Amino acid sequence: MKAFEFLNNEYDGGLTVVLDKGLPPKYVEDYLKVCGDYIDFVKFGWGTSAVIDRDVIIEKIKYYNDWDIKVYPGGTLFEYAYFKNKFDEFLNECNNLGFNAVEISDGSLDISLEERKFAIEKAKDYGFIVLTEVGKKLPEKDKKLTIEDRIKLINYDLDSGADYVIIEGRESGKGIGLFDREGKIKEEELNKLIKNVDVNKVIFEAPNKNQQVGFILKLGSSVNLANIPFDEVISLETLRRGLRGDTFGIM
Repeated sequence: MKAFEFLNNEYDGGLTVVLDKGLPPKYVEDYLKVCGDYIDFVKFGWGTSAVIDRDVIIEKIKYYNDWDIKVYPGGTLFEYAYFKNKFDEFLNECNNLGFNAVEISDGSLDISLEERKFAIEKAKDYGFIVLTEVGKKLPEKDKKLTIEDRIKLINYDLDSGADYVIIEGRESGKGIGLFDREGKIKEEELNKLIKNVDVNKVIFEAPNKNQQVGFILKLGSSVNLANIPFDEVISLETLRRGLRGDTFGIM
C-alpha cells in the first residue's frame, strides 16, 4: 500500500518511457523498489548496449522484467546494425539478451519507406513490440520535416504494424521535433498532429519538466511520454496525478 493511499488518484494508461544511459544493475534493482510501478518501457540509450558486457545487460533486463517493464535498445543501435547489413544478427542478439521490444528509426541514417516497412514487419515476425521514431538527430535536418511530413510518417508506421511511434525530442528537448529553440511546445503543430493521428499510439519525447507539464495539461494525465530521466520518474508521476503545483487539481 502506498503512503497517503487515500489521496492517490488513479488514471487510465499513460506510458512512461525512461532513458537508461548505463545504470549499474544493483542500482536498478534498488531504485525500482521506489519507481518500478510507474515505468512501462526502458530504453538503453543509443548504442550503450554494445559497450556493456552481455551478462550485465541480461541481469538488468531481468530486474526490469520483474516489474513488468519492457526494455529495448536505442534506435541508433538499430541504424548502425542496418548500416552494417547486420539486421538479422541484431534481432537475434536482441532476442538472446532478452529485450522485449526494438526501436526502428532513421534519425542518423536515411532509409526508404519500403526499408522502414520491411524492418518493422521483420521485427514483428520475431515477436518484438515495435516502436518507431519520427525525426532526425541533427536540428538542421529535422527542421526540414514539416508537421505534415511527421503526420504522414506516423500513420505510415502504424499502418505498417508499429505498436507505437515516438516523436523525436532528444535529451535536450530544444530546437527539434515539436519544440522550439527554447524548448517550448509548438502548439499549432501539436494541435494539427493530434487531429490527424491516433494520439494513444504516439509517444512524445519530453525530457524537460515544462514539456511534461505542457503535454499533461493539453492531453491529460494519460499522455505517453518518453526520454524521462531515471531520477525524474516519481516527479513525473506526481505531475500526472496533480500532486505538484504545476498540475495541481488536474484530477
